[in-house]
Amino acid sequence: MKAAVIYKRGELPKYAEFTTPIVSNENEVLISVKAVAITNLDKGIVSGDHYSAENENQNGTVIGSDCIGLLEDGTRVYARGISGTIAEKALVDKSRMVPLLDGISDATAASMPNAIAGSAMALRFRTGIQPGETVLINGATGFTGQMAIQIAKHYGAKKIIATGRNEKTLQSLLALGADEIISLQQDDETIIAQLKAIQQNTPIDIILDYLWGHSAELIFSFLKGKGNFTHKVRYVSIGAMSGDSIQLSAAILRSVDLQLSGSGLGSWKKEEVKLLFSEILPEMFLLAAQNKLKVNIETVNLIDIEKVWNIEVPDGKRLVVII
Repeated sequence: MKAAVIYKRGELPKYAEFTTPIVSNENEVLISVKAVAITNLDKGIVSGDHYSAENENQNGTVIGSDCIGLLEDGTRVYARGISGTIAEKALVDKSRMVPLLDGISDATAASMPNAIAGSAMALRFRTGIQPGETVLINGATGFTGQMAIQIAKHYGAKKIIATGRNEKTLQSLLALGADEIISLQQDDETIIAQLKAIQQNTPIDIILDYLWGHSAELIFSFLKGKGNFTHKVRYVSIGAMSGDSIQLSAAILRSVDLQLSGSGLGSWKKEEVKLLFSEILPEMFLLAAQNKLKVNIETVNLIDIEKVWNIEVPDGKRLVVII
């Protein structure tokens, strides 16, 4: 079969011939792959920078972690891969499959699950979002941030504040459901002043952070209390596009009612992951099929995997490989 293969961490994936995987137990099934999204998670695993990256295989490793494909009986499903998924065939876990509706395309369905996991899991299980709450999304111009705006609104958020570095995309977030936008291209004092004004008018309940780095330091600094009673804030770190480390004063943790947590592979409970496949993904696929959840994608062919791997996709689009 043809597949996207890496032979050494940090190298570009190659379009190559690879042995078709073989089903080894009753929990596995072979799927004919139709579409796979290229996510920051996949790129981090390929480069070796993500904490879930495994050791190198000298015979090569097929990349990709999930896919849209067809079962032998023609049923179209979303599935998590046991083997790499950017290939003509992949082994998938029977317990981690979701049947797809006719109203959603392969490319659209492929683009969604990573972003859904990167937003809905945090909103439901880390913050316990309630209708009427105010949500700040730090780094909302990326694909997952755009999805987070729509899902937070679907879960009943009263007000959504979106920050971002891409000025053009930032403006478009208002049409997706953001109520206020803050450009991170401004100087620190202006950003903090805007955040303080929002907090004074509509206290922020939830912060989803896809950037970390300096913007997170600014958010923590504006949250710092002065010894009075404070509004509780649930802060969830999901990504680190602006840097993996920050300086965080202990005084901030002591001066504000702050719940600080992370959401990602390894932090979720088994029961939460089961709900992702049994409830959350089916619900979001239905919303997309009804055109109530919008995605911004660009498609490429498997044969071009090496030259498109490091392409800068504009405006928070998600790259989807068609097979």
